[in-house]
Amino acid sequence: MEKGYVQIYTGNGKGKTTAALGLAMRAAGAGLSIYIAQFMKQGLYSELKALSRFENQITIEQFGKGKFIMDRPGEADRAAAAKGLDAVRVALSSGRYDLVIMEEAAVAAAMGVVSADEILDIIRTRPEKTELVITGRGAPEALIAAADLVTEMREIKHYYQAGVGARVGIES
Repeated sequence: MEKGYVQIYTGNGKGKTTAALGLAMRAAGAGLSIYIAQFMKQGLYSELKALSRFENQITIEQFGKGKFIMDRPGEADRAAAAKGLDAVRVALSSGRYDLVIMEEAAVAAAMGVVSADEILDIIRTRPEKTELVITGRGAPEALIAAADLVTEMREIKHYYQAGVGARVGIES
């Protein structure tokens, strides 16, 4: 693989995780090896079921407590995220992965579950050939400045506002 870049998918609109997982599928189709660390999540989401078909190419680990953090994150949230950061560092240093995705890491940084400085350190020390993708709402400016590509998903209209909940296979 050629030089790897740092991509961030952020914003209040739908599609950040979907974009990152689409990239993972494309990379798997090209024979690349992918590591996905899901910050803030715990549970069997539909994307995990689909990606399990590529278990020889895509490794997924979750580092969340399985509940949405409504107020301030607790110590258990920070401990789970710290394990996630350690796992990402190990994945990057292993040389095994062409693409590493830190899903919801931007929102974890925005909420203070991890620090932006810890993610910046990962960006600075990643192998040059490894592509790194960071997703999540509210990406801190320091991460945006360090990235090579930043896409903001902006909500213009959403059926949630009409009371439609998350649908299996579409949002969950």
